[in-house]
Amino acid sequence: MRTLALALAGLTLAACTAAPAPEQKPTPVVRTAAPLETSLSVTDPRGTKVTLTKPAERIVCLNGLCDDIVLDLGLVPVGTTNPTLLPVLGHTGEVPKVPGTFGSEDVEFIAGLKPDLVIGLPGVHDPLRPAIEKFAPLWTAEPATWEESVGYLRALGSLTGRADRAVKAEETFRGKLADAIAKTQADGRSGKKVLLMYGSVDSIGVDTTSSLKGHLLGQLFSYPFPAKGTDVETASNYSVEELLAKQPDVVFVYSLLFSPDDKTLSSQLADNPVWKQIPAVQQGRVHEMHAKLWGSGRGLRSLAAVADEALAKVPA
Repeated sequence: MRTLALALAGLTLAACTAAPAPEQKPTPVVRTAAPLETSLSVTDPRGTKVTLTKPAERIVCLNGLCDDIVLDLGLVPVGTTNPTLLPVLGHTGEVPKVPGTFGSEDVEFIAGLKPDLVIGLPGVHDPLRPAIEKFAPLWTAEPATWEESVGYLRALGSLTGRADRAVKAEETFRGKLADAIAKTQADGRSGKKVLLMYGSVDSIGVDTTSSLKGHLLGQLFSYPFPAKGTDVETASNYSVEELLAKQPDVVFVYSLLFSPDDKTLSSQLADNPVWKQIPAVQQGRVHEMHAKLWGSGRGLRSLAAVADEALAKVPA
């Protein structure tokens, strides 16, 4: 139960910010990246200052953003909590898995990896800070928009002395996103209503427009799912009746499965009479997606893959 609660807490943190947001409109994407310098002291997109004594080379990743941006910089994590995400991001080699549950990782194991930097999730890994910072800085990072994902990539590019790689990865993503937005606007898919959901039949969570994936999908399609108030515990919770009222044309789901006997969220909802009335359900356009990619991936490689998969499944 603790593992499920922490996993849902992490997803809730990713899905909400302080205030509700109206349905967003795509903003023009500049294809070029600003110049970037190497530095041992940076300020991240959330205003956190990170200072190192030498360029980071050995990085332990406790969240999916870290794995993603480390790979984009031409490095490999020396330890990770997301080994199933790495192959999706293009890495085929072995990386040691950090043991322990989400938010309660084995600090002694992390110390044994001799990291220069540990990157985790705010609100989840902050309690580990006193123990981790006995041997390495802990940087907690959580983007709410693709622009913030870019900001974290640039910050780590500076801290690792790999500014050129960061700029190249940023420009690749910017071009890909600009092309995708232009495509959906040209073929009419920008008007299709899309939903991304997770959780269980008793507690349906939605990646709202205040979340990273909700924000991204809102650049490509119609995404009428704002956060519901300011309470982090409830802001991303939607009832089946509320989902029906929004009339989504396509539904993406990432189900949190902890045993072979667990049912996907869409399977749990299959017999619900209200669920059956949703247009996406009636048209067979409910898609179970890779849970680690769609739920935990937060960097530019993940966002590019999510955009590609969404474009492939939303009809014109």
